Amino acid sequence: MNDTYDVVVVGGGPAGLSATLVLGRQRRRVLLVDAGEPRNAPAAEMHMYLGRDGADPAQLLADGRAEVDAYPTVTRRAGRVVGVRGALDDFTLDLDDDGAVVRARRLLLAGGQVDEPLDVPGLAQRWGGSVFHCPFCHGYETTGMALVVIGNGLAGMLAAYVRDRFSDDVVLATHGPAELPGWVAANLEAGGVRVVESPITAIDGDLGALELRFADGTTLARDGIYHRAPTRPGTALAGSLGATVLDDGTIAVDECGRTSVPGVSAAGDAARQPGLPDGVTLVSVGAGSGVAAAVWLEQELFRTGLPVAPGQG
Repeated sequence: MNDTYDVVVVGGGPAGLSATLVLGRQRRRVLLVDAGEPRNAPAAEMHMYLGRDGADPAQLLADGRAEVDAYPTVTRRAGRVVGVRGALDDFTLDLDDDGAVVRARRLLLAGGQVDEPLDVPGLAQRWGGSVFHCPFCHGYETTGMALVVIGNGLAGMLAAYVRDRFSDDVVLATHGPAELPGWVAANLEAGGVRVVESPITAIDGDLGALELRFADGTTLARDGIYHRAPTRPGTALAGSLGATVLDDGTIAVDECGRTSVPGVSAAGDAARQPGLPDGVTLVSVGAGSGVAAAVWLEQELFRTGLPVAPGQG
C-alpha cells in the first residue's frame, strides 16, 4: 500500500495537528489536509491552555506545524477535501486544489466548527475583537466593563452569568421580542440585567467605545459585546460518508473518537459523544481530543496488521 496513506487527517487546527503529531511519532504515513481557516483566527489571545495562557493562537498553530513537519512520514497539504468514498482500508479522497486524488486506510475528521453570527451590520466584522462568544475565554479580560449580551431564549442566561462573574453593568439585547423561559427571566431580574427587545440595526465603534443602534431610534454605549453565535460543521464529509450526525451538527463519536463508520474517527469541536452535554470548545480540549482519537486509531491500525488476530492464537 505504498500509494496509500495510513491516515488522512482533515483539518489542521489544534485537534488535527495534535492527532498528526501522535501518528507521526508512531511512524505512520500521514497526510494532513488543511484549509487554513481556524475558527479562532480573529482572536489575538487564547486562554486556559496551560503554559500558553494569553498566547497568540496563530503562533500555537505555527509551532504545531513546525513540530509535525519534523517527522518524515508526515505530509501537510493546503486545501480542502471535497469528496470522499470507499470504506475501511480503502478510502479515496478528492482534493480541491489541483484535482488530486489520494487514498487512505483510515480517516480522522477534525474540521472544527464555523461561527455564524446574527446578520446585524457591524457584528461579524468585530468578531473576536470586541465581540466575544465565550466568557471562559474572554470574561476575565472584560471584568468591570459595561457589557451587552446579544441573544434570546436560553441564550439569555449568558447575560446572568456574565453579570454574576464579571460586571455589574450588563444589558441583554434580544434583537426582537424576548422569548425567555421563566427561570431565565427571573435570574436576569434578580441580577439587575435590563432587557432591550428592539431589533439591533447597526453596531459601531471598537472595544471600550461601542455603540449599538436599535430600530426604535435608541442607542446603547457599551465597552464589549458577548454573542454566542450558532455554528455549523467545518466540513460535511461525515454526513456524506453516512456517519451519524447529531441534531446540533456535531459528529457522533464513541469514547475512542470513532464514528459510526468503520475506519473513520473524529476529534475537536465538531465531535461529540451522544448523551453527553454540549462539548467544551476550547483549544486545550480540542488538542486533547485529537491526541486521544489518534492513540486509539494507532492501536486499531496495529491490531489490524497483526499476523495473528486477537483471540485466534
